[in-house]
This record gives sequence, C-alpha cells and structure tokens, in this order.
Amino acid sequence: MITQIFGHRFFVALSLAAIAVIATFVPARAPKAAQPIKCTAPKGLSHFARPLSRTARKLASGKPVTIVAIGSSSTAGAGASSDQATYPSRLAAELKERFPQGTIKVINHGVNGTEVRDMLAKFEDNVVADKPDLVLWQLGTNSVLRDRSLAEAPALINEGLTRLKALGTDVVLVNPQYAPRVIIKAEADHMLKIISTVAQQSNVNVFDRFAVMRHWREGENIPFSAFLSPDELHMNDWSYACVAKLLGGAIAEAATRPAVTATTATVPR
Repeated sequence: MITQIFGHRFFVALSLAAIAVIATFVPARAPKAAQPIKCTAPKGLSHFARPLSRTARKLASGKPVTIVAIGSSSTAGAGASSDQATYPSRLAAELKERFPQGTIKVINHGVNGTEVRDMLAKFEDNVVADKPDLVLWQLGTNSVLRDRSLAEAPALINEGLTRLKALGTDVVLVNPQYAPRVIIKAEADHMLKIISTVAQQSNVNVFDRFAVMRHWREGENIPFSAFLSPDELHMNDWSYACVAKLLGGAIAEAATRPAVTATTATVPR
C-alpha cells in the first residue's frame, strides 16, 4: 500500500516537472515592433516659390553642382551620431539618389555657436572660395538663444545676401529649429519674421525649418524626444535625415521646374 502511494506521488511529481519544463520552452510572444516615424510636412513647407536658376542651368548642362551649407551647430551637426548623419551629408545622398547621373557636391561649413556677424566675417573662406552654385544659409538660432538685440539683424542678413548675389549663386535661407529652448525665447517670432521679410525683399527662398518641426510636434503629435537630442535644442539623426529629404525634394523641384515664358496676347481687331 505504501509502495502504491509512493509510486502515485512520484508519477504526479514527474508529470508536474514535465509540464514546467514544457512551459519553460514555450516561446514568448515578441513585442510589437514600433512603427517608424514618417517624414512628412505640408506641401507648402517643402516647396520653393522661386526657381533655383543657376542650379537648374548647371544640372541641365550636365555640369558639376557645388552646394555650400553655412550656419551654426545644426549645420555642423551637433546631436548627430556621425558626420554622415548631418543634414548636409544626408542632403548629398538625397540629391545623388534624385540625380544619379549628376555630380553634386555638398560642402559643410557649419561652425558651432556662430551668429550672422561671425558668418559674414568668414564668407571669403567659407563661401567665396568654393564658388558655389547654391548656398544654404542657416541662421538666427544663436542670437535668439543669447537674447541678443535683433535691431541689426535685417541689415546683417541683407549684407550677406548682397554679397551672395554678387557671386551669382542661388540662395536658400534656413530659419531656426522648433525646439523647447528656442520657442520659450521672447524674440523667436521676431527673428522668424525678420528672416521671412528680408528673404521676400531680396527675392530668395526660405526653407521654413521652424514650421516643419512645429508640424511634427503639433500636426503629427510626434514627441520632442523623437526628433531632438536630449538637450532639447539640437536635432538628431532622424530629424537631420528628414530635413535633408524635404530640402532635397524642394531643391530638385525648383531646379527642374519648367521655365515660365511670357506670352503676348493677340487682341482681336
């Protein structure tokens, strides 16, 4: 009788152990993969009102195109994981994909911490020497962050645009980023208006980076942490790549846009 009870208990224990082993080896369900963030912006924010005439001529004739990116840390690439993840590097790759037969060089002359006056002082070395066909001029952020008076900003930007136009180069201004450390500043909106007004008066394009990034946050409900570095100021690999994609699309369209020719209407007699 004791032997039977012991045998029964041993069999139950062995069965429970086997069940435990089986349960241990049942594969756990893999967590649902996070969906990649889509790089989007309203059409008007990735379109230039004015053509890029010099760039267009170079592309049409099959000649090499030189693009110079000047600006501060978000041109230099603060927050990017490598030099290849900066927006100028990603832009070069984007344009290579769009124009596989063309030769397009993008030179990064971004310098951390610089303001407009600093950039003007280095125009000869960082712009003129490279004989650019297109200049992407990112500006305004550091003056806002440092609470500078913006009284001289229009004149300084105009000086730069005058010098660039003397070179015959196409120009695109890139305004500040939409980031917590920028938008809390009282002069942020004023700087945006200055850049927009001077660009309109000088007949050059603006890539409205501020509005693009605000669309990510407010229109797409993407958290700041997804497109900014932990410092809540500088961009990250994803946002640099997205800006390059949108900017590349705008450049490609503006440089291949059919020329508008004037026509004379015939007045019936």
